[in-house]
Amino acid sequence: MNLRDDARALSGDLVQLRRTLHRIPEVGLNLPRTQETVLAALDGLPLEISTGSGLSSVTAVLRGSRPGPTVLLRGDMDGLPVAERTGLDFASDTGRMHACGHDLHTTMLTGAAKLLSAHRDQLAGDVVFMFQPGEEGYDGAGQMLAEGVLDASGRKPDAAYAIHVMSAGLDSGVFGTRGGPALAASNVLRVTVKGAGGHGSMPHRAKDPVQAACAMVTALQAWITRTFDIFDPVVLTVGTFHAGTAQNVIPDNAVFHATVRSFSPAAQATVKDGTVEVCRGIAHAFGVTVDAEFVEQYPVTVNDHTEADFAANAVREALGEEFYAPMKQPLHGSEDFSRVIAEVPGAMLTLGSPPPGADPERSPNNHSPLAVFDDVVLSDGAAVYAELAARRLSKAAAH
Repeated sequence: MNLRDDARALSGDLVQLRRTLHRIPEVGLNLPRTQETVLAALDGLPLEISTGSGLSSVTAVLRGSRPGPTVLLRGDMDGLPVAERTGLDFASDTGRMHACGHDLHTTMLTGAAKLLSAHRDQLAGDVVFMFQPGEEGYDGAGQMLAEGVLDASGRKPDAAYAIHVMSAGLDSGVFGTRGGPALAASNVLRVTVKGAGGHGSMPHRAKDPVQAACAMVTALQAWITRTFDIFDPVVLTVGTFHAGTAQNVIPDNAVFHATVRSFSPAAQATVKDGTVEVCRGIAHAFGVTVDAEFVEQYPVTVNDHTEADFAANAVREALGEEFYAPMKQPLHGSEDFSRVIAEVPGAMLTLGSPPPGADPERSPNNHSPLAVFDDVVLSDGAAVYAELAARRLSKAAAH
């Protein structure tokens, strides 16, 4: 089966679907318009389709012509609460945006479903297509696992794969992956400092939570640099800080939230306890109280070494050596696909998709309101999804 040529024949339809999805981004677990669009695109294919009960997921199972193993392919569908500023003629005007390329993921996975359906008679085994909402902080993968996506074919998948596009940092059309840690764990530190308000001109008669909270932010950064090995890094970034109502009023409380990224269970355990203790120590020194909560979100995305090597070879053989570049180090972003490949051997691949003619090192990155992704990668993305499933089923059948 020549899946790449077949995918290129679908290119026009894939571009149209991607642009339709791009105009209607939805955030979170409830994506009714996106789900409806995906179901319409899959209509008529020989798939067993089910939808989620607690979220707008779509699970589609393709049965091969002969019994065999199961391979799961995942594409996430949700957007971000970002107001788009790309100026594209198909840009979203809803105040939300597909700023992380999930519209491409959904389109490529739909394309793979069409490609593999056309070659169903050559497949020994089943393919599960996992269309997932809520990747951007809502743990949609965890919820789909709880609803039984790994049992969709009647047996647990033997392998699972996902692709993530990048609007910067990689040349267009080039895939990458690596065995071992591929993306960081993502956690949240939520801190509320409780003091005693007063007049700004008389801070000695109050207990200033702003000064204490600022000291915590600074101390956390210093603590991290003096606690963790630079080859097992931790990144902490305070993204929100709120306090006060007027310049001459010391407020009662100050609140800040931080994202915390790490790449090993040991580092995550240390940062979990240590960040809370740092905040408590600073609070004691300033005579205020603090509620510090470390919330675990997504674990480290750890690619199976064998499956990562298999995926890399599949790309090289299907597309050519120039379409693959090894991922030299993990990305600091995080993924709830980590939950899937914690249960099933698998791998996540990256795919460069900067805008045409752009320098990948200067292009606006994922999550930027200016992020632009190149539609030219859609057909190869669909082909690689399909190649991974077809080759993995064929490999299992050969054994």
